[in-house]
Amino acid sequence: MEMVILDGFTLNPGDLSWKPLEELGHLTVYDRTPTEEVVQRVGNAEIVMTNKTKLTKEAIAQMPRLRYIGELATGFDNIDIKAAAERNVPVCNVPGYSTHSVAQLTWAFILELTYHTARRSAEVHAGAWSRSKDFCFGHEGLFELQGKTLGLVGLGQIGTAVANIALAFGMNVLAVVRDPSKYANLMGIDFVSREACFERSDFISLHCPLTEDTRQMVNKALIAQMKPSSYIINTGRGALIQEEDLAAALRAKQIAGAALDVLSTEPPSTGNPLIGVPNCLITPHIAWGTREARLRLLHESVRNIQAFLNGKPQHVVNGVGG
Repeated sequence: MEMVILDGFTLNPGDLSWKPLEELGHLTVYDRTPTEEVVQRVGNAEIVMTNKTKLTKEAIAQMPRLRYIGELATGFDNIDIKAAAERNVPVCNVPGYSTHSVAQLTWAFILELTYHTARRSAEVHAGAWSRSKDFCFGHEGLFELQGKTLGLVGLGQIGTAVANIALAFGMNVLAVVRDPSKYANLMGIDFVSREACFERSDFISLHCPLTEDTRQMVNKALIAQMKPSSYIINTGRGALIQEEDLAAALRAKQIAGAALDVLSTEPPSTGNPLIGVPNCLITPHIAWGTREARLRLLHESVRNIQAFLNGKPQHVVNGVGG
């Protein structure tokens, strides 16, 4: 059985072993694949795996032996799942592998925004503490999380993990979901409209999928509902935010700041409006990248293929055979 991974480097930059996949068949791994080389590299492979490399309708139509597509991630907006379904090819993703890691980065952002630890450390190394007339300095901008309000847009596994940590800090938690009745067992969370969430929260954290309804939902109008002292955090998808509107709001000090692990185009172009904006933390899509999360992703991808080969595909996102 021929298997191809189109963009294996981000999953395994060299600290993991491909052996669990190699035991299932002949495996070819490309670190990265340009769009124009996708069809050629897939060739006659029956199983194709991708993380961010796009599998378009046109490309899928030119893969003669394709039987299975594995999404090496949770989000699958890089794959034309309808085109795959028309070929009777299941598309299987890996939900939940990065829950703890993404929640961890979300809280790294929140804690950095409350204490500015990186900036204070840089000031100390630059001699500011040595020159200080007092035993400490830098109280401005520090505040407690106790009693503050965290608003979550989306309450899947990651959003729930973030909420539980917020409750442990003594925060109030608001959530925006389609059907609050599904979360009746969650205590301490108030379900509100999107507008109310942005209006009442001290922190907004995005954990919803990218859909036509959520694409660029954080725009000028919604940002205008936020408190001047509030922050927005995005570890979901960059296109959830209208980046020009957020940049303008940050420059005008309409809100206090933002912390982003994702941008609309990755890697970003030199003209991205958020690059260089004050009070905007940006990390290079690292939330999912802990070794533990990547190892879970690899092993669950193996289990997905094994389930497919046994005639019972799991985590199917396009309704084929699942």
